[in-house]
Amino acid sequence: MDISLSPAAGSGRRAARNAQAARLPSLTGMRFIAALAVFLSHLTLENLFADDGVQKSMTAMFIQGGFTGVGFFFVLSGFVLAWSAREKDTARTFWRRRFFKIYPNHVVTFVAAALLLGFVANETFDIGTAALNLSLLQAWAPVNGGFNIVSWSLSCEVLFYLSFPLLFRYIRRIRPDRLWFWVGVVVALILLVPLAATSLPNEPYLWYAETSVPRFWFVYAFAPVRLLDFVFGILLARVVQEGRRLPLGFGWAAALSLVAYATAPLFPMTYKLTAVTVVPLGLLIAAGAVADRDGKRTFLAGRRMVWLGEVSFAFYMVHWLVLTFGVRWIGDEWGTPAALGVTALLFGVTLVLSWLLYAGVERPVMRRFSTRRRPRFVVYRQDPASAKTAAPAPTVRMEDHG
Repeated sequence: MDISLSPAAGSGRRAARNAQAARLPSLTGMRFIAALAVFLSHLTLENLFADDGVQKSMTAMFIQGGFTGVGFFFVLSGFVLAWSAREKDTARTFWRRRFFKIYPNHVVTFVAAALLLGFVANETFDIGTAALNLSLLQAWAPVNGGFNIVSWSLSCEVLFYLSFPLLFRYIRRIRPDRLWFWVGVVVALILLVPLAATSLPNEPYLWYAETSVPRFWFVYAFAPVRLLDFVFGILLARVVQEGRRLPLGFGWAAALSLVAYATAPLFPMTYKLTAVTVVPLGLLIAAGAVADRDGKRTFLAGRRMVWLGEVSFAFYMVHWLVLTFGVRWIGDEWGTPAALGVTALLFGVTLVLSWLLYAGVERPVMRRFSTRRRPRFVVYRQDPASAKTAAPAPTVRMEDHG
């Protein structure tokens, strides 16, 4: 299946030119900000601060970061995949790249979680939960994800990747002057999701989510619902590629995202999970891509931020294990200065482990297996001295190096 951005596919020469005009370093830097937001959100659940007032302030400040960070990743995923779609790519080669991008990290952290749960937490190994987690099917039902909890988002990403070749085939056929209309349609559907969730049972109650398990799962974790965020990102990529005007520049989009983040807790849970922040985040991603495309430097495009963005997936995959078992070993309810020190320690350990996972697993696996190596032709020259006596032999041999 062709998933290219070639002119013949209907995106126009401008789209193909824009798609290759920038490497989007600002969006790479944004990835770490989103991963850090998720880290701080989960940190608040560990009750590091003995002072109730400080603990409540930390929770009020950062708890929204988990919901916002994941929503950002889903929109960004659609945007980046559409932006970087390769000419004459096929569904099979695309799926191969995405498999080797996410699954090795998932397997490593799954094994680490299983060992920690078994030998440190002394929990019983549940084969059914393990199978759901390892196969990345846990987001399809409101069940206990178990093991490395955060891998539920990869379960959604699997659906995104499987759907992308077909989705992109049709989205790239949309006329440029109709793109904003379809963006509006997808946003309207996202805003209707919390309303649809009210038809689900209001029990059992999920205390930390202020809503029921079925409603929380449907709005936040159900893969087909979160596919809307992904499609939103694809459409925004096409908006930028086609040179359509954005309503906000990078600075204003960042300000709007901060306002949405700050005000989201004022809304009912099913709305603040994604509906309140999805549009500002999408505009921020699109504006960042425009800035990169046009050669405008942002602080997110610096070398350090780009490096942090490159390890952000590994950071996301290891952070929950570090927080959960780190606090188990170190303890909770510390005085404020000590709690800040413990926070810095946990962050540092997470960053080091994420670099090791990125450098030791993610990057080498992608380099070796993400694309199939083509056979290489090797030419052997015959020794002139033996040419007169040796039997004729082929001068070219094909060696399979893949």
